[in-house]
Amino acid sequence: QVQLVESGGGLVQPGGSLRLSCAASGFSFSTYVMNWYRQAPRKERELVASISSLGDSTNYADSVLGRFTISRDNAKNTVYMQMNSLKPEDTAVYYCNVDNVWPWRKDFWGQGTQVTVSS
Repeated sequence: QVQLVESGGGLVQPGGSLRLSCAASGFSFSTYVMNWYRQAPRKERELVASISSLGDSTNYADSVLGRFTISRDNAKNTVYMQMNSLKPEDTAVYYCNVDNVWPWRKDFWGQGTQVTVSS
């Protein structure tokens, strides 16, 4: 069964940094695009960053461009997100995601990790 397990969230002051990790299992990790989403209270879930299967292409939401960096280690079946210059508006639950996984042809999500940016 597919599993995505996030870690690395926590409480950080504005301007601080955190590194999120997502350990994946149960599917051919190195052949899939991986995504990080976030959902703040009373807001819709939004796509934050994506990385290609080989890690040679990335995309970011405008709100995090230049501050967040997504990366992956296919040998460890893990995707990361380095978050720098954090702002209070980055406060959210962050989710790891993979879409349309064979043979189930469905999307999978991790349980989420809370990131709180506050002084």
